[in-house]
Amino acid sequence: MSAQLGPVSPLPGERWSIQVALEDLEDTAEFAHGLAGLLGRGDLLVLSGGLGAGKTTFTQSLGAALGVTGMISSPTFILSRIHRAEGEGPDLVHVDAYRSDPAGLESLDLLSTMADAVTVVEWGRSVVEATLVGPEGSWLDLELLREDTSPSPDTASSEGPAQPEIVTDFSETEADVLGSPRRAVLRGYGPAWAQPPAL
Repeated sequence: MSAQLGPVSPLPGERWSIQVALEDLEDTAEFAHGLAGLLGRGDLLVLSGGLGAGKTTFTQSLGAALGVTGMISSPTFILSRIHRAEGEGPDLVHVDAYRSDPAGLESLDLLSTMADAVTVVEWGRSVVEATLVGPEGSWLDLELLREDTSPSPDTASSEGPAQPEIVTDFSETEADVLGSPRRAVLRGYGPAWAQPPAL
């Protein structure tokens, strides 16, 4: 996996941007719990990041903080899942837009669930915002960047390129269990998110 150099460019209309270092899964869960305290019915969170960046892991922690039912897993094969609130809080709608477009997302009828839910859309940047909240609407954009510690091609030794490593031990390492460092870039759009939240 190649190193990610940094976050993608913001979409037009960004009101603010916050970057948070997440050293492990505990930090990710804490960040998700803090964000859950700010989210309510009708809120849209667009979640992006490369494969293995921790989008589903983040959503699991968010769901736990919101107090919703059901196991939260990657929505790759079922494009949308509704997790009902156990108490008075909002439901959580978890969507994967990777293989979809605005027309495909409209067929999921997400507008019918948005009023009672926090809607989290993985791979949704530039696809769902206009469809779900309109050009004047409000949403949060969260990008998760994995802090890859492998050397980049520019830092290869002067003796030539590094040889590929053959992996034969597939047991979990401590880093697998605890999670590798990540950086979260949270951006606010629209009048409801005019000011950055205190996280």
